[in-house]
Amino acid sequence: MEMRELDQQRHEAFAGRMLDVLNGASLAFLTSVGHKTGLFDAMSKLPSSTSDDIAAATGLDERYVREWLGGMVVGGFADYDPAERTYSLPPEHAAFLTRAARHDNLAVFAQYYPLIGQVEEQVIESFRSGGGVPYSAYPRFQELQDEETGPVYDAVLVDVVLPFAVGIPERLEAGIDVLDIGCGAGHAANLMAKTYPKSRVTGVDFSEEGIALAREEARRLGLENARFEVSDAANLIGEYDLITTFDTVHDMARPAETLSAIRAAIRNGGVFLMGDIAASSELQENTDHPLGPTLFTFSVFHCMTVSLSQGGPGLGTVWGEQRAQEMLREAGFASVEVNHIEGDPMHVYYVCRE
Repeated sequence: MEMRELDQQRHEAFAGRMLDVLNGASLAFLTSVGHKTGLFDAMSKLPSSTSDDIAAATGLDERYVREWLGGMVVGGFADYDPAERTYSLPPEHAAFLTRAARHDNLAVFAQYYPLIGQVEEQVIESFRSGGGVPYSAYPRFQELQDEETGPVYDAVLVDVVLPFAVGIPERLEAGIDVLDIGCGAGHAANLMAKTYPKSRVTGVDFSEEGIALAREEARRLGLENARFEVSDAANLIGEYDLITTFDTVHDMARPAETLSAIRAAIRNGGVFLMGDIAASSELQENTDHPLGPTLFTFSVFHCMTVSLSQGGPGLGTVWGEQRAQEMLREAGFASVEVNHIEGDPMHVYYVCRE
């Protein structure tokens, strides 16, 4: 077999690329620590401070804080004054790293990397033997999902996403039956129930952990028009005026059956609003996606493998807009409108009618 001559420039460029990958992966773990411990939140409120001051402000061990701060400095997250031995978090960085940033807080996402690291050996075994990793193998997943998506729902669900379905906000005001499938910790369903008290909102999910969190939030908010059930999405009971799914269809065990069940459960004049990942079904069209590698990583380590573990098709995170529209029409939806939110490269919203 003839060996291809080595392109030295490409060789050196990829070496640099690999160093960026290793440094970026390492910073993701340190970012997760900074979020979980509250270090970013504390530093955003402090003046330039020593490691002792930052440790005291957070109640953490100084030695660990100092080593973490070293990573933040060499990684370009924090500034360091060697003369004073003080550290500071620039406000421009804090705008993407703190809880005060709400839906702009990208540090929340870093928590997924330690989580998926826990299932790496199981995923590798699935590479060898097929099948997948069950949902139960991911501790705190519902809690992390809620922390990630809750601020997003607060920012766009009522004012932007629901109005994509023309006429639905007005009907919600008057009072209709709503079903949120794959509701997880239930924040989207509870937000709809709170905003539209005349409507009746049901959330279903196969995760008992998620349903427990959803019920607790509904109780805390005093919502009498929201209820939650542990249920298989492909076996729907009842009829509804609005059915929603948010980032769930692509990792279901029976996505085609679920979409058909949704179509059958929608009353005349009703709407199915499906939010999912914004990507193309054609691989080459994803090379410029700002989070392309992240989407495929999460697919391998969660979305695809969870579906396969249940005997599903393993659509994965990037099943793509083209295939999604095909499946929606195959399920019986004659009208499928595709909507994007400016500045959000992650999500696409399908408004489906009979």
